[in-house]
Amino acid sequence: MYKSINYNSWCFFLVTAMLVLLLVVILAGAVVSQRNNKKAVKYNAMLNHELIDEKKLSSLEAATGWLNSPPLKALDLKGKVIVINFCTYSCINWIRTLPYMRAWSEKYKEHGLVVIGIHTPEFEFEKNEKNIKQALKAFNISYPVAIDNNYDIWNAFNNQYWPALYFVDAKGNIRHHYFGEGNYEQSEQVIQQLLAQATGKKIDQALSAAQGQGIEVAADWANLKSPENYLGYERTLNFRSGSVKRNILKTYAAPKSLQLNQWALSGDWTMKPKLIELNKKVGRIVYRFHSRDLNMVMGPGIAGNVVRFRILIDGELTGAAHGVDVDAEGYGTVTEQRLYQLVRQTGRVVERQFEIIFLDPAVEAFSFTFG
Repeated sequence: MYKSINYNSWCFFLVTAMLVLLLVVILAGAVVSQRNNKKAVKYNAMLNHELIDEKKLSSLEAATGWLNSPPLKALDLKGKVIVINFCTYSCINWIRTLPYMRAWSEKYKEHGLVVIGIHTPEFEFEKNEKNIKQALKAFNISYPVAIDNNYDIWNAFNNQYWPALYFVDAKGNIRHHYFGEGNYEQSEQVIQQLLAQATGKKIDQALSAAQGQGIEVAADWANLKSPENYLGYERTLNFRSGSVKRNILKTYAAPKSLQLNQWALSGDWTMKPKLIELNKKVGRIVYRFHSRDLNMVMGPGIAGNVVRFRILIDGELTGAAHGVDVDAEGYGTVTEQRLYQLVRQTGRVVERQFEIIFLDPAVEAFSFTFG
């Protein structure tokens, strides 16, 4: 009896243990399966660029003017996929996105894509419609551009950046955005997905082979150690020509040496809130930088004037390192208010000292940018 009871108990415990073990295995499998399903969903969402409905497309009726198109309203664009591109024409960051803006506009317009530039000016001269027209022609831009001189569209989007891209679906919802340069592959895939949703048709998933030329070439980010710097007293950094006299002509002198990203003036200049102005010839600007490209936003202080200049790098001729707006001897002219590419280093990029000598007065300089 005792042995019989022990045997039966042993069998009972053995069967129970096996059932518990089986239950543990089933539960563990379910957990693993659930985790894998979550990973799969997340992975597919990333692959398909699952988009978030952020807000409705703001009205475009606040534009102060339109170029390349009659005035457009949200109602006119119903059923279209839209890429809103905030820009200002002297911004190098926006300029370097243009190969993609043009390529997307051309490739997908037959599928219902409309690229719209929103030109919101950073500098006062960028409010001038003639200047904007010249820039659009120079950059071969044919898609519609709204002039947003009063920042009404900018504020409606609560935008803070040049460039900024907002991707709008066929129902007028902003579904995605991206600020700054880069991320072009994902942005184009977003366009493809929105067009597929709008048309119910398969969109060719091949990506545009956009390649920038000249000033539109992408920055050499690995060697870029000089940030953008404004020259007016409101926002300038690392100025090394002594104290500033605001809005008053002063004779400045450059120090014997500069550290990286420091700059200086020589000659008779007036420093204003957003710019510096040369009052008498000859005047110099010296800048210590580390980047492949060096650009300046500048223009003649008197419309129609031509201001001659010459640049040196480390006190010598530029040679092959000159930008598109300078010849091999370092000479160039300022003829309009825009961004000028003055240096493009070839070969190994190292820290250099840039010097620009203006041979005529009445030039206005706004900022340095690099790439």
